[in-house]
Amino acid sequence: MDPTTDNAGWTGNTGDSRASLEALRAEIAKAVVGQDPAVTGLVVALLCRGHVLLEGVPGVAKTLLVRALASALELDTKRVQFTPDLMPSDITGSLVYDTRTAEFSFQPGPVFTNLLLADEINRTPPKTQSSLLEAMEERQVTVDGTPRPLPEPFLVAATQNPVEYEGTYPLPEAQLDRFLVKLTIPLPTRDDEIAVLTRHASGFDPRDLHAAGVRPVAGPAELEAARTAVAQTTVSPEITAYVVDICRATRESPSLTLGVSPRGATALLATSRAWAWLTGRDYVIPDDVKALALPTLRHRVQLRPEAEMEGVTADAVINSILAHVPVPR
Repeated sequence: MDPTTDNAGWTGNTGDSRASLEALRAEIAKAVVGQDPAVTGLVVALLCRGHVLLEGVPGVAKTLLVRALASALELDTKRVQFTPDLMPSDITGSLVYDTRTAEFSFQPGPVFTNLLLADEINRTPPKTQSSLLEAMEERQVTVDGTPRPLPEPFLVAATQNPVEYEGTYPLPEAQLDRFLVKLTIPLPTRDDEIAVLTRHASGFDPRDLHAAGVRPVAGPAELEAARTAVAQTTVSPEITAYVVDICRATRESPSLTLGVSPRGATALLATSRAWAWLTGRDYVIPDDVKALALPTLRHRVQLRPEAEMEGVTADAVINSILAHVPVPR
């Protein structure tokens, strides 16, 4: 099973999961052509209260995708362009002296939103990258010793360029592990690219989603109801053992220097439950685990240098493990 091709659904208070996600996909498709896998991955992350790392070359509509999702779900969104001179306070906010009251007041940073697009996160130094860690993990930021809660829902969608590494600061493993899934945004097919150009020739403006016809089809209340339903999805002991066996196999792989941690195993279980629910079931099957294994695990493993030189990829190693780990009956 593949989450990019199976008919999935979204359910709110009505329980009509399939129809609602199809409506969400159709709404986003008014602005973004041919990115169903990324849409599904972002929805899974929202259901699991996780964060997303988007990897793709410039110009494949990563920013537009996040903005369209926010519009279709009636969520607030902000974008931060990460640069080498960006400071942590530029993300979290800071205390500003008010001359009228002779007091310091807190000015919230862009992290105080529902969907934060952290554009080219690997272009800023580790100190600024780490300013997101507390926000991602604790759903709050601490300024001058005072914790300040972030809005709910809250999701960080960070992008990075996979081909240009000069002047970049690769994310450390500890921070990569905080991202629930890593989605690769490919270049469009020929037909999709023709559709993109046809839209632009007809006057489509990616900065004006309202004019493109993108309308809210769900909101925070429906999302919270969906999260409650996902939490009730049944996971059998056999499926739990299957997830553990997959993750333990990555630690024993001769191609990897770093395997999946217990946090990664927990993440795979969570995304599998979300995908099972999206496909209309209240229980998880092995195909759900297989469908979400690549986006959930690919950024949590580290290749040996010799394997990397031979052209081995993390996806190839994980696929090999999926092919060899016994599937529960």
